[in-house]
Amino acid sequence: MSVAAIDWEQAGADLDAHGCTVVKGLIDAATCRAHAGAYDDDARYRSRVVMERHGFGRGEYRYFAYPLPPGIGALRAALYGPLARIANRWHEAMGLGARFPAQHAEFLARCHAAGQRRPTPLILRYGAGDYNCLHQDLYGEHVFPLQVALLLSRPGEDFTGGDFVLTEQRPRMQSRVEVVGLGQGDAVIFPVNQRPVNGTRGVYRVAMRHGVSRLRSGQRHTLGIIFHDAE
Repeated sequence: MSVAAIDWEQAGADLDAHGCTVVKGLIDAATCRAHAGAYDDDARYRSRVVMERHGFGRGEYRYFAYPLPPGIGALRAALYGPLARIANRWHEAMGLGARFPAQHAEFLARCHAAGQRRPTPLILRYGAGDYNCLHQDLYGEHVFPLQVALLLSRPGEDFTGGDFVLTEQRPRMQSRVEVVGLGQGDAVIFPVNQRPVNGTRGVYRVAMRHGVSRLRSGQRHTLGIIFHDAE
């Protein structure tokens, strides 16, 4: 599916109502296999993180180096534009001053001027027993409020378990949990940090975190697209 073919009105409505939206078949199976198969190609990456060493969970991930692989760089730029419109609407609703330009290159220039120059798109690899603790991908002063995760592996064939999970911390209330079902090539779009919710007294903010439940068997690869760069 092309980014232009996504029903962005529906995606925005889902994000407003549920805190996430799923895009079916954003990338095809061959592209998924190519990205997963290149995980061990050191030339593509700037760093590798073993999650257990830092208390992040179990498994590992690698951040891409600039220049990004062409398909990933193009997808990041294409997704940014329609997401920037949702991000600006959210920031206005939450009373936050930051606004986001229409073009991703302009936003990256803002990040780089503030010292956030390291690319943040990444690939995560999980094996049996691995998991990702609930977290937020912030990385610096300039934060784009939405991000994307694409499942590169086949649930039920390449792995079992390993569900994508979101939690929503509502003020003075218990947390709400969302388990997101994904197939190979599907993308989930979700908040990095917080989102607006309409309440009886107007709009309020809820904090969001995301993670991955324990893998039961096999191996799971995910492509993460974060739109701000890191310090």
